Amino acid sequence: MSHDVAVLGVGMHPWGKWGKNFVTYGVHAARAALADAGVAWTDVDLVVGGETVRNGYGGYVAGATFAQALGWNGARVATSYAACATGAQALDTARARILAGLCEVALVVGADTTPKGFLAPNAGERWDDPDWLRFRLLGMTNPAYFALYARRRMDLYGATQEDFAQVKVKNARHGLENPYARYRKAVSVEDVMSSAVVSDPLHLLDICATSDGAAAVVLASTEYAKRLGLASPVRVSAVSTVTPTFPNTVMDMPNLSTDSSAAVGEPEHTFKESIARAAYEEAGIEPADVGVAEVYDLSTALELDWIEDLGLSGRGEAEQLLRAGETTIGGRIPVNPSGGLACFGEAVPAQALAQVCELTWQLRGQATGRQVEGATVGITANQGLFGHGSSVILSV
Repeated sequence: MSHDVAVLGVGMHPWGKWGKNFVTYGVHAARAALADAGVAWTDVDLVVGGETVRNGYGGYVAGATFAQALGWNGARVATSYAACATGAQALDTARARILAGLCEVALVVGADTTPKGFLAPNAGERWDDPDWLRFRLLGMTNPAYFALYARRRMDLYGATQEDFAQVKVKNARHGLENPYARYRKAVSVEDVMSSAVVSDPLHLLDICATSDGAAAVVLASTEYAKRLGLASPVRVSAVSTVTPTFPNTVMDMPNLSTDSSAAVGEPEHTFKESIARAAYEEAGIEPADVGVAEVYDLSTALELDWIEDLGLSGRGEAEQLLRAGETTIGGRIPVNPSGGLACFGEAVPAQALAQVCELTWQLRGQATGRQVEGATVGITANQGLFGHGSSVILSV
């Protein structure tokens, strides 16, 4: 059975700190996606919203919130939450109903407003919340967490702070021509290295910001796309939202250890690798088929990890690709041609959808000023925590 559904339209609201309600951003992105698709709002029969925990009750029922804001049209609604993989899980919900024949046209929307206190949306002690435990008991706020990943790359593979800075330089250059990016300014290695040390070895410019923003995608069956006259639309060929498989998956988190001795005879792989493997298997392709990637660069060092987790290079080889210019536009496997989170910052329920928007523009040949030439397959990657991960494969 083919898992393909058609991407009819994509749309975004520019990232920034605009101080408006998240619904404003979501409606803007949704209308842009509908216009791009050439589909009337009244033809949408499913709305899937990416939940945002920082925006009150409306954020918890985001599907209904966006349906109401666009004007009640009788569509079914659903709401998804999976931390930073929220947008991909929402996309998968829509895809599943389309493939089941229960829906023809689905609108998927993610939007966020990120006020101060981004990491503490709920007050009080939360002893069953791994984030709260990590922050409060271990002192592992996100920058410290990212720094452990970075230090691991330095110790295992000889990565340097200059390598990490080069990732920022590359992504900043990519983002210069992206009208939706928040930061559109070229930076140098010296700029990164002279910015404040946040958590050694990472500097301020190695770490992404938090942002307001939105992204939306209109999906339909391939048959519906043909009826609209779209002979070869961009297609969603796979959405992976797998959880780890015990004991064969190593939880690739520096502050946790896993005894994998029980996995005798089984190849050991990381959770992030397992996310990618499931996507490739579903799409029926290999990493060598991928021509462009949008990955989750919470820090510059994490982008290098993802290149390897996606199988785009061997383990410990990402720095070599970076230094050779192979991960920039014009190279063998351009990574984050949008500018990535380095240029956008995090708008959590929107970012996995923003990656899908970017890859759609890339595969259509519409990424003006940052176009990757000749790509026919693109892959995305995101990770929340503890089984909240995703990878989406798009193809033409």
